[in-house]
Formats: sequence, structure tokens, C-alpha cells
Amino acid sequence: MTRFQKIKSPMTFISRAAMAVSLAGAFAAAPALAQDTDTRETAEDDSGLGTIVVTAQRREENLQEVPVSVATLGGDTLDAITSTGSDVRALAGRVPSLNVESSFGRTFPRFYIRGLGNGDFDLNASQPVSVVYDDVVLENPILKGFPVFDLDRIEVLRGPQGTLFGRNTPAGIVKFDTVKPGENGGFARASYGTYGTSQVEVAAGAADDNGLSVRMSGLYQGRNNWIDNLDAPGENNQGGYDDIAARLQVQYESGGFVGRAVGQVRIYDGSAVIFRANTFQTGSNDLNGAAGPGTPFKRDEVRADGLNFQKLNVYNFGLNLEYDFGPVTLYSITSHWSGDLESRGDIDGGFSNALPFTPEGGPGFIPFSAQTQDNVPSLKQFTQEFRIASNNIGGLGYQVGFFYFDEGLQIETIDFGGPADITPAAIAVQDQDSTAFGIFASVNYEFDNGLKLQAGARYNDDKRDFTAARPFDNRPGFLGFGGPVAPITTTIKDDVITWDVSAGYAVSDDVNLFARVARGYRAPSIQGRLAFGRSISVAESERTMSYEAGFKTNLADNRVRFNLTGYYFTTEDLQLTAVGGTANFATLINAADVDGYGIEAEFEAAPVDGMQIALSVGYNDTEINDPNLFTAGCGAPCTVLDPQRAGSPGIFSIDGNTLPQSPKWTVSGSMGYAVPVGAGEIYAFTDWYYRSRIQFFLYDSVEFSDDSLLEGGLRLGYRSDNEVIDIAAFVRNITNDKSAVGGIDFNNLTGFVNEPRIYGVSIGTRF
Repeated sequence: MTRFQKIKSPMTFISRAAMAVSLAGAFAAAPALAQDTDTRETAEDDSGLGTIVVTAQRREENLQEVPVSVATLGGDTLDAITSTGSDVRALAGRVPSLNVESSFGRTFPRFYIRGLGNGDFDLNASQPVSVVYDDVVLENPILKGFPVFDLDRIEVLRGPQGTLFGRNTPAGIVKFDTVKPGENGGFARASYGTYGTSQVEVAAGAADDNGLSVRMSGLYQGRNNWIDNLDAPGENNQGGYDDIAARLQVQYESGGFVGRAVGQVRIYDGSAVIFRANTFQTGSNDLNGAAGPGTPFKRDEVRADGLNFQKLNVYNFGLNLEYDFGPVTLYSITSHWSGDLESRGDIDGGFSNALPFTPEGGPGFIPFSAQTQDNVPSLKQFTQEFRIASNNIGGLGYQVGFFYFDEGLQIETIDFGGPADITPAAIAVQDQDSTAFGIFASVNYEFDNGLKLQAGARYNDDKRDFTAARPFDNRPGFLGFGGPVAPITTTIKDDVITWDVSAGYAVSDDVNLFARVARGYRAPSIQGRLAFGRSISVAESERTMSYEAGFKTNLADNRVRFNLTGYYFTTEDLQLTAVGGTANFATLINAADVDGYGIEAEFEAAPVDGMQIALSVGYNDTEINDPNLFTAGCGAPCTVLDPQRAGSPGIFSIDGNTLPQSPKWTVSGSMGYAVPVGAGEIYAFTDWYYRSRIQFFLYDSVEFSDDSLLEGGLRLGYRSDNEVIDIAAFVRNITNDKSAVGGIDFNNLTGFVNEPRIYGVSIGTRF
């Protein structure tokens, strides 16, 4: 069989094709809208790099003149990694110091910047990296995975933020800005590849002479089931999904007034993450096959006896208003997000729930069966921001604002007695109400000699009311869970002032220096997943001091751009989550001190007409400094490399360890070249991403780690001058790199791996 797997049911293809055609037809029938400018890069001339416009400081500015460590992602690179069925995790490593991973798959990404992140798998996990979608912070993890489509730009702001944005964050912000209404035009593109991986993305709209405009955009991504569960009937019965997202924007402009209403929806139905029992064998992190330890690893095979499914619905309505009074502009940003989730997986990742533990040729020793389902019956998030910003260019500028956040979240965790059971053996629930408000202000002054100073402050007030319980537990007594748990209620709150000060200096038209000092903060957190425990845990607030400096340059008549940043941060009471381990229970802890330092280098060049080269390198070194901090080791037979606490078997010191999911080195690069042919051009584009060793948990072990990852992509195609047609062949993960990206450590040596190699064809048009 070829790498292009046959679709088993003709109706599957027919229904997907009908969906794609009807969706494309609906958009094409509407008057068209502007191009999908994935990045605000304007070409100063055909032979240069152009100017990248960012809104890292809530106003449009040249990237090279912003005194903040900010990186952008757009153009051919963004097209390449998002137009072939990929989700937001594909952004990992594409700019220095950014990592994205997930043990829930497409629906629950976890972001890390400069090593700061949170590997907690609970559905109320607090993350130090904020995702901001059209100026609205998305707090809950199931919102942060909203699909990437019809974007104007992606910006990654590294270091503490908050004096300009609605929600304070100690690590940084990943900022998505969609294409707004206002012009006529549009695009449509589709791709199809290995395993039936398909994608259709369309956008269209119209603008009239009376200030009214509309933009509609939609995305469909899908994949056939392509993983063969050797212990289930039939073939290829896991790994597929259907993911649909749509956005409608209506905008009205009159004089100094602009009002925009937006509605968005996402519907996901597919597989949860595919866990693989005994992915590793004791003493090694090499990947094992489904047939047991020491057998060749096959990405499209697994042995599992549990159910696997995932369903997610997300809805959003927002209203953005602004009025230009001349000296200042008043902004109002109102947004309501809601969602619900059902996710069940075979957590032990293997086959066997009763003696004998291992069927012949099975995945190895599995001490007990583990299968849970995590649900979000209800998530509701409301945010409101008011902001006033000065309009002057040069001299004194300022912004001041108020932000309000209100979230209601219900979580349900269900444990089952057997892998295929549908009757719960135990049910644990969490009910969380979070409110926060912030008052923030920033001033800047630009001198005639090229010096620009900026300072900001923010008052943060956070409160969370939390209740957890295990109302039902019918599991056998020998498991030691002890029956139901009565409701446990607690409230946490804190208020603090954060701030930042930065300076930029234009040495010349082509060289800018900058430096920034910032104070960041993360509110207290609660962990109350009681499916396997009887108590909740609380982490105190964390506070970060960050220092960074660097330079930004345009060289060789704007054919070369080189930016370099060095940084150092120290965090007091860093919130960490001890995940899994011998107790199979996630527990919040505070590390007395965690330090990090590194460099971020970004290089772009257009050496000859038609060619562009980009290379970025990030070096991040993090260290936990707390001699009194210990965690439980793995419940699986792994080899922990940390020193054991005297007299406490299975308890290890993590003092001196790096943070989880924090590679020291990340390198990404791309090269594109186009040759004119007739009324168009033939083009080639390749992009690559490398990261060094990561450990999956707070303790360091041989097995629960990955030595390196290297993924590359290639795209070859033809596009006409006006892009009426763009047709290409592509391949992602061209080397078919097989790397573990996470693990589960309380049972056996379970792990999960990166995306497979995908190749196929794509076609697109603009109108």
C-alpha cells in the first residue's frame, strides 16, 4: 500500500468533499474581501526585506523600533506549517524560546516561553504564557487551541507583560491577530495528503461606500483513522479527526467611530492523544514497538483495550468599539467565550486488564488498567477592557486602561473499572469561579536624538472560589482510594503591582539598541483533581524579575535583518506541578527560586532577487534553586537521575534541575526561492526545526526524556502573478522523525510521539 492510505469508506470522502464544497461555495457566493496578509510585511522594494509592522505595544510600529523582545511568524513559513492539517502545536520552535506541547492533542495546548510553562494536565491548569486572540486573553487551555486561520499576524512577546495587555503574565504572550473587514477580495485553498489529511480554508467579504463591511472565514481540517489497534477488530481505527472553525465579522466605520462585531465557533470530533504502553524500556529512551520492549517502533500501530474519543465545542461573541477624539482614541473590547469538552483515552496505553498481564507479543508489563474521562460540562469566560491611548507620533505618548475578567468552570473526571466500561466506577467534580481586574497605564517619550523611554505599571487583583468533591466512588477497597470525598471548598486571592521600564535608542537609521526591566506575576493556583486523591493543593503567587537587552539592525540596503537579545530572569515561588508519579496525583508546589538566562538571535536575508533566507537560534538555560524541594519519582520502572532524599525511598531532590519541556537549544530556519516563468513563477520553500534534549517531568530520568527532534518541510509549486492560481506539492516531517514529546509515569513507561510524515498536494486562489 502506498503512503497515501485508501479511504475505507467512500462515504467518508464524499461527506468530507461535500462539506468542503458547500463551505467554499458559501463563502465564494459572498462578495470578496482583502488578501489574507499573514504578516504585516510591506515591501519597500522588490529586492528588500520590507518592513514588519507589529502591535506588541497596542499600536502599529516597525518591529525594528520596538524596545521589546518580540518575534513574528507569517508569510511562507506560516502557510507551510498551518496549511496541511496542523494545529497550534506546529508553532513550537518557529520563533526562539517558544515551545508548545499537549497530552490532550489538538484541544489543550500547553505553551512555554524561555522555559516557563506548566505541564499540568488538569483542565483548570494555570499557565504563565497568555494567548491573546484579537486583544482578548484566552485563559482556559481548551480555548488556547482555537485554530489558526485567516490571520494577519502572529506575534510572540517574550518576558513579563501586563502594563499594556488585559491579563498579566510572567512568561510572555502569543498574540494572534485576524484579518479584519474593510476591503473586497478573498481566497480559497485546499490540500490533501497522506492518511487522508485534508484542509480547506476560505475567506471572503465585501465593503460598501457607506462604511459597512463584512468578512467571513472558515477552516476545515480532517484526517482518516490511520493507526491500527492490533487488539481491536478491523484496521486503522484510531488517530482520525474532523475539526471545523468559522468566523463572521461585521464592521461599521463613520468618521472617528469604528465598531466591529465578531462571532466564532469551533467543533471538534476525533481521537484523543494515542498513548503507547512501554514506549520506552528501563534504562533507555529509545522508542519501542507495540509488540513489546525491544521491538521496532511503528507509528501506525498500537495495542490498546480502552475507549478513545474527544469532542469539543467552543463559541465566541465579541464587540470592539473605538472612537477617535483627535488627541486620544477610546477603545472598548467586550468578549464572551464558552465551551464544553468530553475526552477519554486509554491512559495505560496498552492491552490487558486481568491476568495474565501481557498477551503474547503484547506491549509489555502493565500493572493495572487505567482509563479516565475528563469533561468540561460548562466553561464561560467574560472579559471587558476599556483603554484610552494617545494618538500623537513622537513626544509624549500614553495609554491607560481597565480590565475585568470573570470565568465560571465546571470539570468532571470519571474513572472506569474496565477499559471498555461505560458505567463510572468513580466521579470527581470541580467547580471554579474566578474573577480578576486590573488597572494599567503606560507612558513613553520619544526624544529628537533617537532616544525613546517607556514605563508602565499595573495593579492586579485576583480571586478564585473553588470546590472539589468525589460524590461517587464504587471502586474495590484494595485500591486504597477510600470511597467518596465530601466537598472541599477554599478561596484564594492576591493583589500586587507589576511594572516595566524600557529604553530604545536609534544609533542610526539601521541600528536600534534596546533594554527592558519588567516585574511579572502569576496569581495563586488551585489543583483539586480528586479522582485519585483526597485533598486539594494550593500554590502561592509567583513573582518574576526579568532583564533583557539587545539590538535590532537592517543592513546591506535592507537586504539583511539581524536581531539579538540576551535575557536573565529570576522567579520567586515559581508554581510547579508534580504530575503523576507513584501517587498518580497532580500536586501544586512552589519552588523558592528559579533562574533562567539565554539568547535569542534572528537573521533574515534577501541575497538575490527571488530568494529569502531566515534563521533563528534560541538558547535557554533554566535551573531550579531550592534545596528543600522534593517530588515523588515515577511509579513506572524508570531510572531517576536525581539524588534520593535520605530515608525516603522514591522521593527525589529536584534542586538544580532544568524546567520540564525546556530545551536548551532551539533552531529554526527556512529558505525560499522563486524563478519567473511566463505570467507567474515556480517556487520552492523549505523550513526546518530542531530542539535539543527535554525532560518530561520535574525529576530527571533516563526514560521520560527525548534527546532531540528534527523536523523539516518542503513545498514546490507554481503561482500566477496575480495568484489566481497557486498549486504545489508538499511534505511535512520530511525525515519522518520519530520523537517522544511526553509521557505518563504512574503505571508503565507510557509515552506519546510527534506527528507523522505527511505529503500531498495543495491548490489555492485569490479573488
